[in-house]
Amino acid sequence: MSTKPKDEGLNSPQYPIPEDLQGVVTITTLDRIYNWGRRNSLWPMMFGLACCAIEMICTAAARFDFARFGMEVMRASPRQSDVMIVAGTVTKKMLPQVVRLYNQMAEPKYVVAMGACASGGGPFKEGYNVVSGIDQYLPVDVYIPGCPPTPQALIYGLMKLQEKVDRQTIKEVYGRRAEMIPIPVLGPDVMDPREYDRIREYTRQKAEQEAAAAAEPEAAQA
Repeated sequence: MSTKPKDEGLNSPQYPIPEDLQGVVTITTLDRIYNWGRRNSLWPMMFGLACCAIEMICTAAARFDFARFGMEVMRASPRQSDVMIVAGTVTKKMLPQVVRLYNQMAEPKYVVAMGACASGGGPFKEGYNVVSGIDQYLPVDVYIPGCPPTPQALIYGLMKLQEKVDRQTIKEVYGRRAEMIPIPVLGPDVMDPREYDRIREYTRQKAEQEAAAAAEPEAAQA
């Protein structure tokens, strides 16, 4: 009776292994073995924004224990992290710091939007001080619904992130140059440097409209 390999996910189905060598020899590809190592050693960054962070802490504790996935090494430094779990409400005051932390993270890196607030603003959507979704500024890989999501939901989202890692290739991950996200500027409101041209054009059109409106009474009096 033949024995199956311990981890069938590493084996390449294009190359069958003789029965007498099954369980002893594994034939795989570089992408599979590399992704297998990455998916089981993702290092989340240790920071939280609001109430979702409490659920994230519970997920790391003994009852749920996401150390089973090799993710227990939560780093306090973004330069040693490759997963950002945006756990909670993203306020406009906090947004520049979140983007700055993302830019400092190691490549390849991933973003998990945990909860309704991080995904779309939640109950504070379109509020004067809240960002309506972190995906307006950072590329999000996994969205986890809930207010707040349970630890089981976070674990399921992290499993989906592992599935995404499994489908990647080394060329895809490292073949492109990492793009630095411009740091938003906090003034009367949050301004994205990528939108400066559009803001200038809007300001110019607004000034022309106000000038035209002010000139109409003068022309009527004349």
